[in-house]
Amino acid sequence: MNVGPGHPSAGGGGRSRRRRGRRPPNRGGQPGRDRQQHGGIYTAPMDHSYRAAQGGNGPRPGRMRPGFAPSYAPVEPEPLPQREDATPRIFAFVDDLFFLAKIQETARKLNVKVEFVKTEKDLLEHLKQNGEEKPSLIIFDLNNANAKPLVLIPKLKTKLKKGTSIIGFLSHVQGDLKQKAHEVGCDMVLPRSAFSQNLPQLLRRHGAPEDEAAV
Repeated sequence: MNVGPGHPSAGGGGRSRRRRGRRPPNRGGQPGRDRQQHGGIYTAPMDHSYRAAQGGNGPRPGRMRPGFAPSYAPVEPEPLPQREDATPRIFAFVDDLFFLAKIQETARKLNVKVEFVKTEKDLLEHLKQNGEEKPSLIIFDLNNANAKPLVLIPKLKTKLKKGTSIIGFLSHVQGDLKQKAHEVGCDMVLPRSAFSQNLPQLLRRHGAPEDEAAV
């Protein structure tokens, strides 16, 4: 048998060797699908629900969505000394059952008295019972239509002057209502989430007796 250029031998040559080393063609499968099946390892991207179920595997620093920051729960303030004869210094025009219960529970933990009122007349009656002592804080649910906050807030600011802070809370998408509340005299307007988060500090600071609050 002649061996030479153009007459490769049956047993030699690199071409047949290279053919043996070729991978079998991918017949209808997706790349990586065979490796998943034969290797026993699932390599699809992990979804957020699975990650959350593992506990503690939240977003890593530096990889969060733009505009979002990690939220940290504020430290709970120390409760005030319990005083049975203490007069309420905080009044709330709140009829939302969720926030009503939340304010009550937070006030109970901090030994702070909060009076819930529905109308201006209710508030004035409470002030007479307290010897005309001005409240330290008045809370408004700005979506409480029965209280008419945009009408009542300027009246209270005129009557109570600077000795009383007025705080309102609303949905974070109510930008127009927030602006109107500031215009009529609301000292601070917070989204519902921020109000809930800062509620213990607000009640602790404004619920303290005047001598302690001044320290």
